[in-house]
Amino acid sequence: MANAYTERKISSRYPLDLAAWKSLAAHYRQDIRGRTLRDLFSRDKNRVERFGVEANDLFLDYSKNHINAKTRKLLAQLARQAHVAAAIQAMFAGERINETEGRSVLHGALRAKISDTVALETAGVPEVWEVLTRMESFVDDVHSGGIKGSTGKRLTDIVNIGIGGSDLGPVMASRALRTYWHEGIRFHSVSNVDGTQLADLQHELDPETTLFVICSKTFTTLETMTNARAARNWVVDALDEVGVQYHFVAASTNHEAMDEFGIRSDYRFGFWDWVGGRYSLWSAVGLSLALVVGMDVFKRLLSGGRRMDLHFRQAPFEENMPVLLALLGVWYNNFHGAQSQAILPYDNRLDRFPAYLQQLQMESSGKSVRMDGNPVRCDTGMVIWGEAGSNAQHSFYQLLHQGTRLVPVDFILTVRSSGATQAQQDLAIANCLAQSEALMDGFDFEGLEPYRVHAGNNPSNTIVFAELTPEVLGQLIALYEHKVFVEGVIWGIDSFDQWGVELGKKLAADPDSANASTLALRRRIKRLR
Repeated sequence: MANAYTERKISSRYPLDLAAWKSLAAHYRQDIRGRTLRDLFSRDKNRVERFGVEANDLFLDYSKNHINAKTRKLLAQLARQAHVAAAIQAMFAGERINETEGRSVLHGALRAKISDTVALETAGVPEVWEVLTRMESFVDDVHSGGIKGSTGKRLTDIVNIGIGGSDLGPVMASRALRTYWHEGIRFHSVSNVDGTQLADLQHELDPETTLFVICSKTFTTLETMTNARAARNWVVDALDEVGVQYHFVAASTNHEAMDEFGIRSDYRFGFWDWVGGRYSLWSAVGLSLALVVGMDVFKRLLSGGRRMDLHFRQAPFEENMPVLLALLGVWYNNFHGAQSQAILPYDNRLDRFPAYLQQLQMESSGKSVRMDGNPVRCDTGMVIWGEAGSNAQHSFYQLLHQGTRLVPVDFILTVRSSGATQAQQDLAIANCLAQSEALMDGFDFEGLEPYRVHAGNNPSNTIVFAELTPEVLGQLIALYEHKVFVEGVIWGIDSFDQWGVELGKKLAADPDSANASTLALRRRIKRLR
């Protein structure tokens, strides 16, 4: 008997050929296009109640979207006809749904309990809890002073060295969880290959109290290892070679390369090929975060992700928050022609969340070829961008309110302050609600100067929660992880590979391969140097 994923592949068709897609196209032309959001609200007095969903600690108000009950019904039919349920089952069963690389996709296993039965037979999954136990012991020893630097001083500054998901995840989460930092511990990060981040840090850090966490599965990533070697030279210059054994820890699987670098065996933490970079925060890649916030807080983050996993696996599509967000993404991308989406958190602790989602969604959905090797016949991923709170209002909201482009918006709103006075957070709340209202309702009346008119009719979601806790952050991250996956299933693309990243890196390593423009630029750069 064929497994769920094989059955999905066998019956898979282009989304444009599905009956629900064709019905949605007709529905858009006949029922939605030309109708305003204000009109939709006036026709349905219970619209807010009908178009809201709660999942764990998150509430999603999606009433300010260009949809009605028929739209939601047809979108749910699209998910069913695209065999989204079978794909979800296949992912958590450990089937190799990352088809181009022949890999399972099991970031969910990193935050699961054994009772969740997430791919327990898959190689590496039984080792997840062993790695977490080793991480906990290491973190506790650093905090207690059992693990010190080479000169006997406490380690107080954690520097994460990584790139992509190995940087964006720890950086985003460390900022979001700033109020949970362990007393006396500070977080820093180094990612860009130009070396300026490390050069700047060297002016404020003491090598005797600094611990570098190198995140590279292969221990060969150009940017990461260039920065790691520069950090190693800095430590050796100050503390001699012995310093390497006390001031470097690694999340990697390349033991030969770690041997050569000087990483001691008990300072190594592995992870597996079924953990993609942009999904790796939950793994040993999150060690730098755990060192800053403590392992108890890190486990709470994992718990939040798990709770969203359970909701995603169990809730019907019409009440499934990740599925609803994905279907709305497809609705605007493929039927309304939207080319970008803005992520706007009204808590400055989440100021790196838009950048985190930018990689998550654009690296996952930026594909023009389906898993069957054929070109897609519809647009796939949108451009993801955004900024936190009132900073964004004083930057690009002009385009949102009076520009010519359709930009769906996700507002992310916490009720209780993450560290300032509640009075200031109340101002943020008032601004968030006012902006979502203004985007929908606009501003116009007879005789108003044209340049003051706000057309309105701009769609948005609002995700609300009481407080930015580790559990809530875990739920938010997992929410968007699953949202991206569902979109990919509908489009028929592999959401978990990133071949588009590889070509530029290959060309950078081969200076003899260049076109005329590149060669001319190299000559000019040589003169300027």
